[in-house]
Amino acid sequence: MKINRIHPIRPAPAEFIAIQERLGKQTDTSLAVRIQDISTVAGVDLAYAGADGEETGFCHIAVLDMQTMQVIERAESVGRIEVPYAPGFLTFRELPLILEAAEKLKSEPDLFIFDGNGILHPRRMGIATHTSFFLGKPTIGVAKTYFKVANAEYDMPDIEKGSYTDIVVDGETLGRAVRTSAGVKPVFVSPGNQINLASATDIALHLTGPGSRIPIPVREADIQTRKMRRRWAAR
Repeated sequence: MKINRIHPIRPAPAEFIAIQERLGKQTDTSLAVRIQDISTVAGVDLAYAGADGEETGFCHIAVLDMQTMQVIERAESVGRIEVPYAPGFLTFRELPLILEAAEKLKSEPDLFIFDGNGILHPRRMGIATHTSFFLGKPTIGVAKTYFKVANAEYDMPDIEKGSYTDIVVDGETLGRAVRTSAGVKPVFVSPGNQINLASATDIALHLTGPGSRIPIPVREADIQTRKMRRRWAAR
């Protein structure tokens, strides 16, 4: 898959905020994306392991057929994590491994779903949004935990599948707490780029199986990153 090199993969930390603010002005979350127009969808996830005071990251991208939900391609990468964790700057930790894996893809998925946030971020630049500029594809963020922006709280949605409540920050709706299956904990859906919130919500719900919490492509990637970490630990 072709990657758009929009900025250095490993910029200096002093540049992080300026990069996020510059890209934030180019984000488009107004576009409707219809489920029937998506042929393939990719789930992206990373796992971590520590050894000898260093962190190793494991990235897996699973590409699925939208109709059958069968995996049609996989790509992986493993490498040292060079950027310490800091809230709001997750992309700079994970971007090198994501792009390394994405470059190995022979196909170009129509849409990417990330285990993380889109515009639900202090500078509207979560990992799904930021990475979209490199991938050139619509992206969605589906986070399992709530990343609070500007101390904004959310109301718990009803227990039925498809129930949601909007997350509003300074008058702007940045995402939703969505009940993807009846009775399970909500996930936090936000558009990444080239897609609107309504479409992101519909697609996340469509891709989540009965009794599950996260969309199938992301779950598939999550399972594989855990396997990668176990294989690495058993060396």
